[in-house]
Amino acid sequence: MADRADLTGPKDSRIDEPYTAYAYLGSEAGLSTIALSPEFDRVPPLQDELTDQERTRAQRLLDESLVISFHDHPVRFPLNMGETPEHYRAGRQYTAYAGLAASGMNIVFDNMMDGTACVTGRAPWRWDDVIADLGHRLADLAHQDRVVAIRSIADIDRVYLSGQVGIVFGLEGAMPIENEIDRLDILFGLGIRQLGIAYSDANALGCGLNETTDGGLTSFGRRAVRRMNQLGLAIDVSHSSDRTALDACEHSERPVFITHAGARSVWNTPRMKPDDVLRAVAATGGVIGMSAAPHTTISTSHPRHSIESVMDHLLYCIDLVGIDHVAFGPDTLYGDHVEMHKVFGPLLGIGQRGQAPPYEPVPYVDGLENPTENFTNISRWLVKHGFSDDDSRAVLGGNIYRALKMVWPN
Repeated sequence: MADRADLTGPKDSRIDEPYTAYAYLGSEAGLSTIALSPEFDRVPPLQDELTDQERTRAQRLLDESLVISFHDHPVRFPLNMGETPEHYRAGRQYTAYAGLAASGMNIVFDNMMDGTACVTGRAPWRWDDVIADLGHRLADLAHQDRVVAIRSIADIDRVYLSGQVGIVFGLEGAMPIENEIDRLDILFGLGIRQLGIAYSDANALGCGLNETTDGGLTSFGRRAVRRMNQLGLAIDVSHSSDRTALDACEHSERPVFITHAGARSVWNTPRMKPDDVLRAVAATGGVIGMSAAPHTTISTSHPRHSIESVMDHLLYCIDLVGIDHVAFGPDTLYGDHVEMHKVFGPLLGIGQRGQAPPYEPVPYVDGLENPTENFTNISRWLVKHGFSDDDSRAVLGGNIYRALKMVWPN
């Protein structure tokens, strides 16, 4: 069994003066006046049945472990999700600084606007829009010191010891590079550290999970995988087709990741990954992050999507590939995620191929609804279900940290 390279010990609990996104601009900048969703108490908290002793242990684990979300959107969406396209015309997402400070997370992989980055038009994934999105977020981060951008393993170590929160910027799909491989170097130079091969639809690198004909990784895609290995850019196949994911694992010399998905054997939809893909990712040394985006990681045992459904996927993957290859990528945000899927579903190709088994629609995923509450509830669930301290630390972030050390520059 591989060593679990996790950081432990007391964290600095300092709290800086409150900062809200783009406060450095003042009132004269003409920022959007659209009302944003709150960072706290949008939905009722999860009701659990922990004893005082279990609750104390869960909090200790959260406080002392290196906690990494492999995929979230830690930003405030409009209160009325239908206003999001108008809101994004300004090219700015609003980091949820207060929510992150209360989350217990040390590191969060933030995939920005992704395919919703229609800053200058109505078509997603354009290069200029992605660069504008990244630039605005970095400019805002530069004006406070509680949340910082992560570019290396050394950055993770510093953030953990300082008590700050680190954001790893990434993209769920490589469409913006088009057929220009050197754009991978540019993205890396600008701070991107994780990149998906394809987001649902096919692109120059390979097929997404929406395609009915799966051609796998293209010749250009194989060259791109090679370049990402050379750069130290983490490869994500969460939204790639099955064949593309398998090809990426075959051609990569470094670990490959599924940052946010689940097991198709638990819930039979194209968005979930079949056993051969899960095994292939683990065989590279990679890690599988459990998603909690509404109506994705459901299970037949828990057809009403909740933390229990998500944990059915976790337990299955542990049995299949071992506990050293699983983690959490909840894919949550601050706002109505169910409504967001309705607003952007046609643009992102959500649910265009395949029929899901019968399930009970939910207004939100109980227990894993936003980045502030996720890991508190995850830690409590692990304690309640008998996970050891070592195994809990592994899935809370230690596994991701170990694998990133084989990919990123130190």
